[in-house]
Amino acid sequence: MLGAIGLDEGQESAYRALVALGAAEVPDLARRLTLPVPQTERTLRHLERHGLAAQSSARPGRWVAAPPAVALGALLTRQRQGLEQAELAAELLAREYRAEAADAAVHDLVEVVTGASAVAHRFHQIQLGAAEEVCALASARPLVVSGMENEPTEEQAAVRGVGYRVVIERDVLGLPTGIREASTALVRGARVRVTGRVPTSLVIADRALAMVPLTAHGTEPAALVVHASGLLESLLGLFEAVWREAVPLVLGASGTPEESGGVPDSTDLEILTLLLAGMTDASVAKHLELGLRTVQRRVKGLMELAGVTTRLQLGWHAYERGWVAR
Repeated sequence: MLGAIGLDEGQESAYRALVALGAAEVPDLARRLTLPVPQTERTLRHLERHGLAAQSSARPGRWVAAPPAVALGALLTRQRQGLEQAELAAELLAREYRAEAADAAVHDLVEVVTGASAVAHRFHQIQLGAAEEVCALASARPLVVSGMENEPTEEQAAVRGVGYRVVIERDVLGLPTGIREASTALVRGARVRVTGRVPTSLVIADRALAMVPLTAHGTEPAALVVHASGLLESLLGLFEAVWREAVPLVLGASGTPEESGGVPDSTDLEILTLLLAGMTDASVAKHLELGLRTVQRRVKGLMELAGVTTRLQLGWHAYERGWVAR
């Protein structure tokens, strides 16, 4: 919680304990923290350098906590000043970069990133640098970073208000963690759609920077980072075309409310969406932890509710009635 001002977990625990006690000797504090005395002494010295603790002048060997409002306020002020200076430096560098990019040669509009570590780092960096929206095409066989490994990055971006539009391959839902990852993304507010197969893995940040893989599986990972150019516009057009044709994904974990009065409940909508995404009755039953007969019974109920006799008609009526969005 106080890591932003330079305290690790142990130092924060020590300061909190000292605040709670008001004052304490090293052995007493060490027992409270269940730490060795030498380590506790080093922690207190670190807090002292940050102005968060001091040795008592009245009782040698006893440590007292500095008032949080004063001590932490000073640290926060210094942190804000440092951030303001960093923002100013970033703005100046951005201006220099834009001035240089205005006359950039063709080879400056793309960059090749090689190696699994470098590709993964750039992949996360592009998302964390987004300010408005990230668009992505997700393959069932990612080159370097899996959906689960990317969740912390997506969460950080979502906290800053960055929107996500993602098209996933149908096979992603068949992966062991596919449904859970999709549900987590929907809960965070991402818009997720499903298609049979994406033409390529792709991530685009703020319609200004994109990344696509260059190599196939089995070779050293490499990716192409594309800056503002005609190539980037083509990649944007590719994403939008796939997005328009994909089927929106709706899962109960995303907060779909149960309704009554001729409207399917959340479980019905989950089943319907997964079926429209191309999954079989057995696959839907497995992923939703329902019996196969339960799924088939609910599908039959949806057909009766829609007044149709075939599943093809059910899909059409589902769109017409607004049960699922196109």
